[in-house]
Amino acid sequence: MRIDVLTLFPEMFHGVLGSSTLKRASQGSERRPAPVSYHLTNIRDYTTDKHGKVDDRPFGGGPGMVMQCQPIWDAVMAVERLDQRPAIRILMTPQGCKLGQPLVEELATRPRLLIIAGHYEGVDERVIEKLDPILRLSIGDYVLSGGELPAMVLIDAVVRLIPGVLGHEESCQHESFSPTRGRLLDCPHYTRPRTWQGVDVPPVLLSGDHAAIEAWRSEQAVRLTARFRPDLLRDHPTQGAP
Repeated sequence: MRIDVLTLFPEMFHGVLGSSTLKRASQGSERRPAPVSYHLTNIRDYTTDKHGKVDDRPFGGGPGMVMQCQPIWDAVMAVERLDQRPAIRILMTPQGCKLGQPLVEELATRPRLLIIAGHYEGVDERVIEKLDPILRLSIGDYVLSGGELPAMVLIDAVVRLIPGVLGHEESCQHESFSPTRGRLLDCPHYTRPRTWQGVDVPPVLLSGDHAAIEAWRSEQAVRLTARFRPDLLRDHPTQGAP
C-alpha cells in the first residue's frame, strides 16, 4: 500500500511513522517488499503566493482562517500523478463520518490512500466538492488544531491490518471491535505473575481447557461491553449481559 499525506506540517509525522509497528511496516527485506510506503507532501510547496500563503479570511466574517483551494488542488493533482494506483481521497475533518473498525478494514484492502490533513478553521468547500469522490473522515466528536493527529490515527489503524505487518497475523482478529469478537470490546488479559498484590489470575486461564477458556473470554467480552459500551450490544445476538 502507498499512503500519501498532504499537510502543512510534515515534520509532525516523522516520529510516528519512524517508530514501532509503522516503521517496521515500511521496511522491506530481500525476501519480501515492504507492505507499505509513506509519502509526505507539504501543501505549502504548491501555493502560487510569493509569501507562501495558503489561507485567507473567511467570506461572511467570523474567526479563524480558511485553507485556500489552489494549493490543495495542485498538490493533490501532482501527487496523484506520481503513482498509477488509484487513490482513495480522504479529508480529515470534524465534519466527516466517524471512523470505525469496519471502515478501517475496508481501507486496509486498498492499494493507495491519499490523506489531506486540513488546518486552521477549515478548508474551502469548493475544492472539497471538486475533489469528489472524497471521504470526509473524523476520529471523534471533538475538534483538534488540525488534521495531522487524526491522519496519524487513521494510518496506524489501517497499517496494522495489512498482511505481513504484525508479527502474529491472528493478533488483529481477536481485538475490540473485530468481527471475531462480534464487534464487542475485547476480554480482559493477564500475564505473569500468577498472583499480584493478592489478586490471582482467573483459574480457567490456567486450566489448559481451550474450549472453556474461549467460552470465558466470550462471556467476559459481553460483560465488559455491557459495562463500558452498552451501545455496542444493540446489534449483538447476546442481549443484556449478565
